[in-house]
Amino acid sequence: MSRQRRTFSVDQKLQIMNEADQLGVAQALRKHNLSHSVFLRWKRQFDSGGPTSLQPQYHKVDPQIKALEEENARLKKIIGNQALELEFKTELLKKSAVQQSRRSK
Repeated sequence: MSRQRRTFSVDQKLQIMNEADQLGVAQALRKHNLSHSVFLRWKRQFDSGGPTSLQPQYHKVDPQIKALEEENARLKKIIGNQALELEFKTELLKKSAVQQSRRSK
């Protein structure tokens, strides 16, 4: 079972950082079940750019690229099926050729 990634709003991140200042980093991270590396990343982002730098940075996928990737996957599946079918037919031809050569002897 895979764990789903949690997302935190800017306000939540600021609240957790304030709690870390008041209660201590280890206790605040334990309370919110966060790793130290996540906390340090938030702290670095906040120190370098203020609260606006804590905004989540989602990577938008261009719809055209997504459509091309889906088509690529579909075509790869078709090619795989055709290769499997070709291999099956080749094996059948080999078997029938062997059987015909046995009959002709």
